[in-house]
Amino acid sequence: MAADRKRIVVGISGATGVIYGIRLLEQLKKAGVETHLILTNWASRNIELETNYLPEDVAKLADYCHKENNLASVLASGSFIHNGMVVAPCSMKTLAALAHGFADNLLVRAADVTLKEGRKLVLMPRETPLNAIHLENMLKLAKLGVTIMPPMPSFYNRPVTLDDLVNQTIGRVLDTLGLENNLTKRWPGVDIG
Repeated sequence: MAADRKRIVVGISGATGVIYGIRLLEQLKKAGVETHLILTNWASRNIELETNYLPEDVAKLADYCHKENNLASVLASGSFIHNGMVVAPCSMKTLAALAHGFADNLLVRAADVTLKEGRKLVLMPRETPLNAIHLENMLKLAKLGVTIMPPMPSFYNRPVTLDDLVNQTIGRVLDTLGLENNLTKRWPGVDIG
């Protein structure tokens, strides 16, 4: 990795909302960030169900695409240096596996390695309503330093399209990774006198 080029790992799990992972990959590509993608089998299925993309098109957005079942991938080792990992969207299964150290696939293993190495880990859980198990798993991970960032829209920017909502959320993810972007309309503040 070039000293000045950032490297981000992106996981797309089988939760609904795969557009968040896709949009993130598009923006990271535009920013010249090296990306390593882990696309689960259910993510591939949801790409077909929820979007006009094909899984192979999404894989081409990344510099490298790693197979979900390849636990011998470079992403499975802490010696692989990167600037952070985002799971967008993050299923409750993936969240629970990570919260309990059950790294049975590369997505969870890479997230586990990111956590153990003290690197930035952002999870975008997609579920509603949340039960106590979901909340306990999120709290457990948050206490370990994981950024829990459910896609929750803001409305002060007066979104008109679904793209507006997706872009606002992905802009916030990029902010969390320390990457400049113009996807997020910044709160201008108001004088309430």
